[in-house]
Amino acid sequence: MRGAGAATALAALVAVAMPAAARERAVDLVDPFVGTLADFGQLSPAAVAPFGMVQLGPDTDPANHAGYDFTATRLRGFSHTRGVGVGCGGGGGDLMVSLLPQGAGDDAAIDKRSERAGAGRYHVSYGDGLTADMTATRGGGVLRFTVARAGAYRLGLDAAHGYTKRIETRWLATRGDDLRASMAAGTVCDTGVYRLHAASRISVDGRPLAMQATVAGGVARFALALRAGAVVEVRTGLSTVDPAAAARVRAAELGDRPFAAIAAETRARWSRALSRVTLVAPREVRALFYTALFRVMQTPVAIDDPDRRHRGSDGAIHRSAPGTARYTSWALWDNYRTQMPLLSLIDPRRSADIARSLVALYGEGKRQWSTATEPFLTVRTEHAGVALLDFRRKGITGFDARAALAAMAAESDRLERATPDQQIEAAYDDWAVAELARDLGETALAERFRARALGYRAMWRAVFETMGADADVVKARGLYQGTLWQYRWAPVFDLDWVVATLGRDRFLSQLDQFFAAGLFNMTNQPDMQAPWLYAAVGERDRTARLVHRLLTQPVDHPYTNAGKLAVPFRGRSFALAPQGFADGMDDDAGAMSAWYAFGALGLYSLAPGRPDYVVGVPLAESATIAMPGARMLTIRRIGPADGRVISVSWNGRAVAGPTIPHALLAGGGTLSVHTTTTARARQ
Repeated sequence: MRGAGAATALAALVAVAMPAAARERAVDLVDPFVGTLADFGQLSPAAVAPFGMVQLGPDTDPANHAGYDFTATRLRGFSHTRGVGVGCGGGGGDLMVSLLPQGAGDDAAIDKRSERAGAGRYHVSYGDGLTADMTATRGGGVLRFTVARAGAYRLGLDAAHGYTKRIETRWLATRGDDLRASMAAGTVCDTGVYRLHAASRISVDGRPLAMQATVAGGVARFALALRAGAVVEVRTGLSTVDPAAAARVRAAELGDRPFAAIAAETRARWSRALSRVTLVAPREVRALFYTALFRVMQTPVAIDDPDRRHRGSDGAIHRSAPGTARYTSWALWDNYRTQMPLLSLIDPRRSADIARSLVALYGEGKRQWSTATEPFLTVRTEHAGVALLDFRRKGITGFDARAALAAMAAESDRLERATPDQQIEAAYDDWAVAELARDLGETALAERFRARALGYRAMWRAVFETMGADADVVKARGLYQGTLWQYRWAPVFDLDWVVATLGRDRFLSQLDQFFAAGLFNMTNQPDMQAPWLYAAVGERDRTARLVHRLLTQPVDHPYTNAGKLAVPFRGRSFALAPQGFADGMDDDAGAMSAWYAFGALGLYSLAPGRPDYVVGVPLAESATIAMPGARMLTIRRIGPADGRVISVSWNGRAVAGPTIPHALLAGGGTLSVHTTTTARARQ
């Protein structure tokens, strides 16, 4: 024990001697205000736990899609859920709580100088001497008000509030020490319906509020006479099962523990999650990286109650097996490309639960967007089969692959194939069926779906081989989003054929034209892989220059989902500021944040379903990822971040080709990228 004490004392002395910046932990660098200004990310500084249901944060006037705008001057209240940069009008906003003086309006002035946010916590002062602090667990939220001035106040809990169409609001218990509500609302874009249950407990100065609420218009209101310095606390549990289950969530996850203890525990959970990756880089790069990882680790959300029950997308109650968890709140059309592959690398154990959840989703009547009986707000579920193939080929098993294969094959007949983008996307799903069937020894099924997948090629040659006059028109020929130029690079699963069809020189010259003419769109997903295509065909330096510029420099952003701007927005794609993304660039449930994280690591999962990564030049000097089994993966850059590539090696041996297999990385070791400002690159 004396030796341990001496070691602790020595560590403390070393910590004191280190510069403050060097002592900053990953969790200290997270800035939840990044991406919270207007349409620059559509994010919120809400308090949230890793992959938690509860996003307890401010609702402002004006508001963006997540209920909050950084420049807003008026505060309406604090709600418990929100989508994470998901477009349309956002999603969530359930159970908004407000405390204001009697006779005041419906909102109050925000004291912007007081506003603070960190991983799992938010604080603000507003109105005439009111302060609000909040923290969250997976399924619980604590909102603590402090009143500077004595007087009459009104406390409201609005179960009808939200960012989508409200379908049903029911209060089932309305006493202050036991409030219970059930809510139903449209999912993101109002394409389906989710149902959610809440159980709240109010206390004043630590004593339960034994008072009946007055209920009108879905709002439960309390008239309170408060002393100067009074503390009003609202503790809420959420459940997909029923209000009684929500009360059990509240008791299990929050109980009577002090606010500070709950906040500290959530911060510790964030610290453990973020510390899976140790980055050596300038402070701004580290802060952006860990803030991006903070966003990546918010979806999908874990919905199991402490007794392992949850509702499925079929509306029925299910129970997860011991040691597993159920996830939902999908945005797969966006984040199957980047966020899911990143999770498979840095958190394979959680990815196994996500994979099981996707198989369960198929069994519960999966739709391309969402069902009418969702357990929680969700967006889209396209390409779930690609994600499952990718997980399995990266060694993430424990799910029923044969059940997944049968469901993926059956889904193929329901896929839309009317427009060029739909044909390419359906082909990717069919390719995933063929590849999984081959892996499972289902040869006949594999051949049938391979033929179906490659059927898109005739369309690709007719539409994309020679670009027409409408090639730079957003939504031309019925495209959902993007332009034909942007979609021409989408068949990453069939890249060898595209390159062979055009010829390597023509492929590269047209890729050059694409970027030189400003046709690339960094603000949306359809062409986000394009900068990495150079490296995929052996031109690693071109990818390195492009990615470095997109990660660090202002660039023109001419596109929106609706059309092309007459004057492009010029700015950084990723920045450590409330305007943290380009104009109109939704984070889309971690899809864009994961792109930044991959770029900082110098890797990219170009074609999910193929278990390898294109290697570029890391923005970080080094990154160490903790892998299962106490193995460590280290990625090093030796030379300048904007230099030319001399060589790439794995454990000291040269890496042949542009990619490196996931299995090598997962086994632990060192990937080294050597760069220089003068020497000729060797690919």
